[in-house]
Amino acid sequence: MKKFILAIAFFSFALLNSNAQTKYITRSGKATIYSHTVGEDISADNNTVTGIINAASGEIAISVPVQSFQFEKALMQEHFNNSNFMDSKQFPKISLKGKITNLAAVDFSKNGKYEAIVTGDLTIRGTTKPVSEKATVEVSNGKVSVTSKFIVKDISSYGVGKPMGKKKNNVADDIQVTYTASYDKGDE
Repeated sequence: MKKFILAIAFFSFALLNSNAQTKYITRSGKATIYSHTVGEDISADNNTVTGIINAASGEIAISVPVQSFQFEKALMQEHFNNSNFMDSKQFPKISLKGKITNLAAVDFSKNGKYEAIVTGDLTIRGTTKPVSEKATVEVSNGKVSVTSKFIVKDISSYGVGKPMGKKKNNVADDIQVTYTASYDKGDE
């Protein structure tokens, strides 16, 4: 009977320990936004994106601090953060909460590149909309890297303003987003 109890305890510990290893975390992901119009190309980088992936369930969460976007021109950055555009004081984060819907196609325990489909809710400026995008998940020696390039359609539908006057056509309606991050195994 003691051997049976010890075997159950060992199995339970092994199961709990393996579940603890299924979360991957990043605190230094990168998001780049890009707007192309006839009037002007605008891009900004943010290197402080945080994220978590639960490899067992496929659940993901990404948080992007709005004020951390860095523009080439200081005035662009100021306009981006003001209340007419992103209103970063009232809405300090952009978030994506969702799930890898084709989780069976991604093997987090084996080195390789996998095409993932992420479906979830994108929240910008307090407005949440459903999205479904492709991402590449690369597993290499216990580390996970994720890359994705997608378009946020009709940015004004999220409540994001556009310039007025002569510069009203300098910001595109659809914004290209590129996301790259290296994830490490997280602790439970």
